[in-house]
Amino acid sequence: MTERSFDHQKLSNRILIALVLGLLTGVLLNVTVADQPWVREWLLDGLFRVVGEGFVRFLSMLVVPIVFVSLITGVSSLSDPATLGRVGGKAIGLYMVTTGIAITLALLAATLVQPGVGANPEVLIEREIREVPPFTQVLIDMVPRNPVEAMAQGAMLPTIVFAILLGLAISFAGEPGSRVASFFRDFNEVIMRLVGIVMLIAPYGVFALIATLGATTGLSTFAGVLKYVLLVLAMLIVHATVVYPLLLKLLTGLSPIVFYRQIRDPLAFAFSTASSGATIPVTLRAVQQRLGVSNRVSSFTVPLGATINMDGTAIMQGIATGFIAQYFGVDLSFTQYLMVVLLVILASVGTAGVPGVGLVLLAGVLVQVGLPVEGIALILGVDRILDMTRTAVNVTGDALVSTVVARSEGEFDEAIFLSRAAASP
Repeated sequence: MTERSFDHQKLSNRILIALVLGLLTGVLLNVTVADQPWVREWLLDGLFRVVGEGFVRFLSMLVVPIVFVSLITGVSSLSDPATLGRVGGKAIGLYMVTTGIAITLALLAATLVQPGVGANPEVLIEREIREVPPFTQVLIDMVPRNPVEAMAQGAMLPTIVFAILLGLAISFAGEPGSRVASFFRDFNEVIMRLVGIVMLIAPYGVFALIATLGATTGLSTFAGVLKYVLLVLAMLIVHATVVYPLLLKLLTGLSPIVFYRQIRDPLAFAFSTASSGATIPVTLRAVQQRLGVSNRVSSFTVPLGATINMDGTAIMQGIATGFIAQYFGVDLSFTQYLMVVLLVILASVGTAGVPGVGLVLLAGVLVQVGLPVEGIALILGVDRILDMTRTAVNVTGDALVSTVVARSEGEFDEAIFLSRAAASP
């Protein structure tokens, strides 16, 4: 039996078409027959609700298995003692720091700009968030009494902690660990394929969800989505043109202008494919032959970055969480914001760059802070537009961390960095 491949470009086009058709259908219903009982009973609360909420449930279904399995796969892959030493520690630490900066900036931007304010739902059921425990209790609850119970309840933080510990145990268990790791790698491939299968019904889910929103809400909702898109793009640009250059200059003293000139090929490739994984060969070549990073460092940091570096996705999830909370009129507490930061940073470890994964992780974040997962419907249709940009940001982060680590380890050839730049048109 041959493998079934999914054409993600065609799928993305179908999602965009479904978004437009759903919006047109919803607006048409809104201005014509939305107040008719049969329309609400048979169409909005009937067919559209079944298809739309069914798709949202499929996304929710994937949250625990994708985080659990991909985390174990990512952590257990660090089995070579050399990769767990100084180079590995620096690379992982830098990736976590940049992701932390990204999600923090995103939450601040969402709080200050408030793209969801003024676009409150008119007919959707109002949700009340549960009482929030103090942050000290959140830290205690990160250690699960029963990991199976935590996964059954969809408690993400204890699930993440257990997965990381299990992945570390596998990496240090020798031959038995290798056999278990092989199982989880295969399992991870199956889960990624399951994500692909679920995303095949995404156009129908998008159509139903957006049509319902268009039929039951005002134009302010769609103005809010436009503000969301512009805010995400703005923060991605800020992260790439301010945060990364500052880190590069402070940690290496190298020129950010030369750095960006040298990685223009992987940036273009990442933007066009929207896949950090597919860009790995191009990124490796540029990092080694144009930036001057040694193969010993880059062969570890670049693939690792494609696995755990999700700065662009973190920005999307942070702003999306704020937008959805504002849309539903929910005030998130400081503790909940800290929980979002922790979730995004920890969940980024080992999560593959597969279309749809960012939305699955976002569903987990929304559940954890008590927000309705249905809010994903507001941003699902425009996600492909943002995906290309945030993938380019992720790849930039991979090259940055590779350069910083190589420079600190004496594995960096500045002559290559400068001569290639001088020779480039």
